[in-house]
Amino acid sequence: MLPHHQKSLGRDWTTPWENLQRCCWNRHISSCMRWPGHYSRAPYPYFSSRHFSLNWRPSYLFESRTQFQYWNWRPDNLSQTSLIHLSSYIMNSEGDEPSSKRRKHQGTITRHWEYICNHNKEKTKILGDNDVDSKCEDSENKFDFSVMSYNILSQDLLEDNSHLYRHCRRPVLHWSFRFPNILKEIKHFDADVLCLQEVQEDHYGTEIRPSLESLGYHCEYKMRTGRKPDGCAICFKHSKFSLLSVNPVEFYRPDVPLLDRDNVGLVLLLQPRIPSTASPAICVANTHLLYNPRRGDIKLTQLAMLLAEISSVAHQKDGSFCPIVMCGDFNSVPGSPLYSFIKEGKLNYEGLAIGKVSGQEQSSRGQRILSIPIWPPNLGISQNCVYEVQQVPKVEKTDSDPTQTQLDKTEVLVTAEKLSSNLQHHFSLSSVYSHYFPDTGIPEVTTCHSRSAITVDYIFYSAEKEDAAGQPGAEVALVGGLKLLARLSLLTEQDLWTVNGLPNENNSSDHLPLLAKFRLEL
Repeated sequence: MLPHHQKSLGRDWTTPWENLQRCCWNRHISSCMRWPGHYSRAPYPYFSSRHFSLNWRPSYLFESRTQFQYWNWRPDNLSQTSLIHLSSYIMNSEGDEPSSKRRKHQGTITRHWEYICNHNKEKTKILGDNDVDSKCEDSENKFDFSVMSYNILSQDLLEDNSHLYRHCRRPVLHWSFRFPNILKEIKHFDADVLCLQEVQEDHYGTEIRPSLESLGYHCEYKMRTGRKPDGCAICFKHSKFSLLSVNPVEFYRPDVPLLDRDNVGLVLLLQPRIPSTASPAICVANTHLLYNPRRGDIKLTQLAMLLAEISSVAHQKDGSFCPIVMCGDFNSVPGSPLYSFIKEGKLNYEGLAIGKVSGQEQSSRGQRILSIPIWPPNLGISQNCVYEVQQVPKVEKTDSDPTQTQLDKTEVLVTAEKLSSNLQHHFSLSSVYSHYFPDTGIPEVTTCHSRSAITVDYIFYSAEKEDAAGQPGAEVALVGGLKLLARLSLLTEQDLWTVNGLPNENNSSDHLPLLAKFRLEL
């Protein structure tokens, strides 16, 4: 790979891309590129330190006689697409994958139930222990139920993005192999409510829906608009809930140039089947927001549209909101502005780079700033993420008409409000997961493939009143509120690569299912 007289190299180093082209032979150069913003798991070439001594230092490394300037490499220095990282790991012959990602055909993922005690302490038991009762109990004073959120990986999207699954054996990527595994997981966890993303339409009609209906689920589905073949589904058990309303949300709006993407959401209002006639309904929402890391403006607008629909559906006659569970693939990482907006109920986006909204982009260089306001007034959604009710009183205008003067003043005030850079919503939402392991600080992971291993999937819920105290949105009355009882533990990136990442022989999506148990006090 290097000229023969350059036989030694003592540590990791980087080199200009155009120079490497002169030195790499018999290799797919395009697959060696390490693009900024991708994680360290991206494929790139490795040299073994056993081939090089520690004493060799090149004065002129390449034929261009350019002196080597990248010796003290640190990750924060890798910011240009003209640099690649050469590491001291040994390349293998199986697709030039790093040794840490060599195919492993054995092993299963072990996940645990984490039971939440007093909202601070947690005790962990292994999933499948005989002494663990995974069923939720109901009584006249409480209603327990479980929710799963799962991006099951559309087969068409898998095949269109095959470069993300180079680490997988081909047989495990076939739908005929994957669907039985996915169905097995759903049967095993036996959740009362399923929020599924990337549900392919043809598979939904022929296999997914019939299979789930045979397990006692009622299924509702919203396909993406345009030519996209997948969508979101919410399925719930007949024995636990009755359906009050179905409310699909299309994020594509032909009259709004900003909203030219085909993502969707789905919001259901469910009535718990319990003896108490005074029990509140529960609002369950599911979505899959736009992936594009550099279109934070679209992501925030899609989220605002979903929140507006939730506000409309969950709003009660007395002005309060029923309990809310919001699931999905939000294509945003923990701590990002979009994530913080969901949890904190407010966001000042003035001066925020468009690629920083979701936290997926590492650098905001060359990116434009979010406009104020982000979406145009004709969308009909306010900065508080609720539908605007446009009432135009029929008043005849005269020079001395005080009513018309007051209307003119009101219009000016509304215009000023829309120019604010502050977004708000009136829900007190908490995340089921903490996103970091408390003992080590290592991030939890919900998706893992050849390019990245991060958290983008969430279950948010409206917390009990005592939990909501002091949080933005706590001033809005909630009927009851939900208490988190337990959650199915997540894993680290290292854990997942011990079983060859995702998908693998036992886990047939590139996402992990999220699972939580809630209690509604009556």
